This record gives sequence, structure tokens and C-alpha cells, in this order.
Amino acid sequence: MKTVKLTTLLTLLLFVTSQINSQNADVDTEEQAVIEVMKSYKDAIQNLTTDGTFELFTEDATIFEQGKVEGTYKEYINGHLGPELGHFKSFTFSDYKINANVNLPYAYTTENYLYKIVLKGDKAKGTEERTIKSKGVATSILEKIEGKWKIIHSHTSFKKL
Repeated sequence: MKTVKLTTLLTLLLFVTSQINSQNADVDTEEQAVIEVMKSYKDAIQNLTTDGTFELFTEDATIFEQGKVEGTYKEYINGHLGPELGHFKSFTFSDYKINANVNLPYAYTTENYLYKIVLKGDKAKGTEERTIKSKGVATSILEKIEGKWKIIHSHTSFKKL
């Protein structure tokens, strides 16, 4: 009888342990998927494009930058970032660090980085090329919708170096 109880207890313990390990593996996989979404966005900006970024955000995603409500992602691109990218010669990130926390169906990210923007000169306007260096931080909330992670909220801020 003791052997049966011990075997049952060990089987139950192994089952519970395997379930915990499986859940940890799932969370790790989900965290990596979230990080990939955020890095895809960062990479697009570094390439001075918004191509492929609209699918990373929900239609009603809210964007905040430097204490200002920018509106939806589409409004942010059309009224702010899109036109800005046309004035940039380059936009590079360095010392990039990201953390992701998943609590399905949501995830929360924090990003810390340095960035350097080189603005194009404009002879017609009499402006010369110049460089802006800043330290930035961003927080984003993502939701897993139909099997894909989408940004539903993003807030960035920076201070010039």
C-alpha cells in the first residue's frame, strides 16, 4: 500500500513539475515574440521607413511622445514621425536594452536606449547638417490578437545629451 501511495505521489509531483516547466517555456517563447515585434519597429525606424510597421499596431493603438498625446498610430505617422523621417539622414540606436513581461493575453515592455539622429542640411533654407543625441525610454503594452502580438499603447520620452 505504501508503494502505491508513494508511486502516486511521485507521479503527481512529476506531472505538476512538467506543467510548471511547460508554462515557463511558453512564457519565454511569448516574451521572445513580443521582443521581436518591438525590435521590428525599432529596425524600421533605423531604416527611416514606416513600411511594415502598421501591422505591428492595432488600428486604435494610442501613441504618447514626450508628454503629448499623438493619437492613433496612423495619426502619429501621418502628422509627426512620417514627415520627420524625410528630414533625417540617419537614425541609429545604441545601448539598446529591452525587457518584456507577459501575462496573457497582454504584455508590457520597457526599452532604454541612446539614439543619434543626423538631420539633412538644406541649401535652399540655408541649414547645415546637424546631429542630435538623446537618451530615450519607452514603455509599450501589447495584446495577443488572433495569435499575433500587436502594440496597443506606446509611450516614449527622451532627454538630450
